[in-house]
Amino acid sequence: MNPKRPWLNQYPEGVPHDIELARYASLVEMLEESFKKHPQHTAIESMGQSISYQSLDRLSKYFASYLQTLNLEPGSRVAIMFPNVAQYVVAMLGTLRAGFAVVNVNPLYTSRELEHQLRDSGACILVMLENFAHIYQAISDQDLVKKVIVSSLGDSLGAKGLLVNFIARHIKKIVPYWQFPHESFTHALAIGKHHRFSKPIITPEDIAFLQYTGGTNGISKGAVLLHKNIIANITQIEVWLEPALKLRKSQLVFLCALPMTHIFALTACGLLGLRKGGLLILVPNPRDIAGFIKMLIKHPNINIFPAVNTLFHALIHHPQFLKVKLPHLLVTIGGGMAVQKKTADLWQKMTGVPIAQGYGLSETSPVVCVNTPLIESFTGSIGMPLPSTDIRMLDDDGIEVPFGTAGEICIKGPQVMAGYWNQPEETKLFISEDGYFKSGDIGTMSADGYVHIIDRKKDMIVVAGFKVFPNEIEEVISQMPGVRECAVIGFPHRKLGEIVKAYIVKEDSHLSKEQVVQYCKEQMTSYKRPRQIAFVQELPKSNVGKILRRHLRGL
Repeated sequence: MNPKRPWLNQYPEGVPHDIELARYASLVEMLEESFKKHPQHTAIESMGQSISYQSLDRLSKYFASYLQTLNLEPGSRVAIMFPNVAQYVVAMLGTLRAGFAVVNVNPLYTSRELEHQLRDSGACILVMLENFAHIYQAISDQDLVKKVIVSSLGDSLGAKGLLVNFIARHIKKIVPYWQFPHESFTHALAIGKHHRFSKPIITPEDIAFLQYTGGTNGISKGAVLLHKNIIANITQIEVWLEPALKLRKSQLVFLCALPMTHIFALTACGLLGLRKGGLLILVPNPRDIAGFIKMLIKHPNINIFPAVNTLFHALIHHPQFLKVKLPHLLVTIGGGMAVQKKTADLWQKMTGVPIAQGYGLSETSPVVCVNTPLIESFTGSIGMPLPSTDIRMLDDDGIEVPFGTAGEICIKGPQVMAGYWNQPEETKLFISEDGYFKSGDIGTMSADGYVHIIDRKKDMIVVAGFKVFPNEIEEVISQMPGVRECAVIGFPHRKLGEIVKAYIVKEDSHLSKEQVVQYCKEQMTSYKRPRQIAFVQELPKSNVGKILRRHLRGL
């Protein structure tokens, strides 16, 4: 019995207590090994088009070579703004292979949010899908980046792509007008094809990703994820899933429905899938549930299915999901937000596979805890710490609490970030001197090492797996003409987990809810916008004038 790490006694047979950390010098080295081992395997299936590992190797090297023609400084950041399409994978891998850092950008961001991320990261290149180019259009005169590379939806689809682009632009009209100096993605690849690629020296300490997340002050900040952090988390997830996957002799099939610009999907689906020589089935728009289900019907061979509670819920409550058969499904992973038991039970009833719930953060690459894939039914817990991961539950004074007692979840392991980009004080605030990351989440650990989430220490709101911080929303709304002051809280929602609710004190008595909704639509991406708005005479405050959000829940 290990009193400090009791979860080790619950590990399935064959799962190591610790992982090997020195096998690869970089994430690039790990992934290039897959290119060499599986050249004829299909790596990506996207919009009816297949790309082999050999082709992915070639295309990503072309993009890397193109970036090298731009004379960028070592360690430069490249912002990538795509949904789940093949071009994202090519650009992401190419950026890493060129020796630069990837800055993932949510393609649903508004111009304001994009501007902040570009300024804060210092990204010198922006690569994006033309469907979202109008977002950059509004800030294009500020010369935030050295060059913008724009891809059309059908750029990876050969001759079929011309038809796809025509339909997107002229039939479905999902490409708003935009115009600014740019390089086309296809031309960039053509340039890279004819330029000699120079393989850079990449070390475990180099930055692989700047993964943006919220901060205590509500301003998005970049978690610095080094190559060694991502390698560690891929390896941890790989050995953890091995008991469920070891009998599978044919190519593994990973469903990539969650956006890979989000760390959960990036690591646990995209990068892990490539590491395993698997097939990534890319879903550009999982919110189109009817279209998503049609895709699932065509792919009964899916083995790994990561998703969030809202997606599971939407699928199983759609009448057409009864037609979905997934006889080869091995593992269903739930993350990003709490999985509801009712949803999990119905999912298992319809698919035959329980949801193994896990837990992680952008700052931890992301996976920290997860249930073993060998569970027979949904547990309600977030499972156990992964190999080489230590968790402590600490009280407000930093003292470790007994088993079963609530405390802040603090995490130590090779997947924990190096710190926050250009924010040393924030880094010191969240990473202790002995290397534990303070998650801000409150939980308990049982005597046998299983962890349960209770609540969030701060006022963070989680909408369908996306973190929303009240300070940011309050700052935006407070700048609206007619608003005196406002406060924001999370409000329970059956499907989304939580929604944003705003309490507003009017400056202009004629201010309407409709005006607030329209203003927020222009300023914020959809999951951040208040879905409920209440006008009040005053906000509850402390004797020093601090707004007491907890008192708003009773209004």
